[in-house]
Amino acid sequence: MGEETILRTSRGMKIIALSLAGGLAVAAAACSKPPAETPPGGGTGTYKACMVTDTGGIDDHSFNASSWAGLEEAKKQNSKIATSYTASNALSDYDPNLSNSVANGCKYVQAVGGLMAGDTKKVAAANPKVQFAIVDADSQGQPNIYGIQFETQQAAFLAGYLAAGYSKTGKVGTYGGKKIPPVTIFMDGFADGVKHYNTTKGKSVQVLGWNKDTQEGLFTDDFVKQDLGKQQSDQLASQGADVILPVAGGAGLGTADSAAGRFSVIWVDADGCETTKYCSVMLSTVVKNSKDGVKEAAVKAAGAPDTLLTGGFLGTLANNGVSLAPYHEFDSKIDASLKAEISQLKADIISGKIKVTSPAQPK
Repeated sequence: MGEETILRTSRGMKIIALSLAGGLAVAAAACSKPPAETPPGGGTGTYKACMVTDTGGIDDHSFNASSWAGLEEAKKQNSKIATSYTASNALSDYDPNLSNSVANGCKYVQAVGGLMAGDTKKVAAANPKVQFAIVDADSQGQPNIYGIQFETQQAAFLAGYLAAGYSKTGKVGTYGGKKIPPVTIFMDGFADGVKHYNTTKGKSVQVLGWNKDTQEGLFTDDFVKQDLGKQQSDQLASQGADVILPVAGGAGLGTADSAAGRFSVIWVDADGCETTKYCSVMLSTVVKNSKDGVKEAAVKAAGAPDTLLTGGFLGTLANNGVSLAPYHEFDSKIDASLKAEISQLKADIISGKIKVTSPAQPK
């Protein structure tokens, strides 16, 4: 499948001007609900940049944490930026948390996660002068929503090839948090990478937990509960998988915690060796660079506070918006030839020689 998908290149640029038809009006109904969590020391700047997390929370060691790091980096670059965040504990928190951010004077509101897209559009439409941005969703035709999206299937393809080449059992596995595009895009790329390895090498490595053709597989239906992540990886390991890709945010920590001596883990979003205590089991990470995407959007917005951002951020292998992380403690355990093949595959994807697509990729 790795041969028949469509690659979008970014021409080496991190901020991509996307053609967006309608406009976004930032809507945020003023709400008296206090922030679920706002850290002290948010800064004394004059431009308030606020983030609303998905249910995984600020410490998910994944895309919420990476997005928050981006906002903090923006504050370091522009001293006028003051940052804070509000944690969402349930889907029902999205609307009030976004609305409360506007009521508290936030000029830039960073939503994190595709599940928040509908509420972000609603609140943005009610507040057309407030700049909104969202990770893993587009502008939805609203001029004050800035989409931060990723061709994650490209980097996941490399991870699938790595997993297949490293596996000793001939079985690798994956599972997701929820069956939504920002999750299944990882699983699609992973499956295609394994398929490409099989085609190239004449092998028959199996992918457990996901079928790209039917779009069916294993899910925890949760991004927080580690016991649910452990249950899914235990099931995959019992079927013979010796490399597992959890795409489940904090729930995936249950997989990492139980991996030692049983299987290796490929983490997602932020380099697991830098963000978790489980580097000893991390073969690599499919990195989704929301840190840079958020940082650049917030800096640009604060630099021209009276002008809405245009276009959007599209992360690809070409602009390092997505990547396969270093192998860290596994570096000496991976054959040099396999490393070289993965490097060549990356170059071939960037050049367009290999086209990687997913039904879930940004349109």
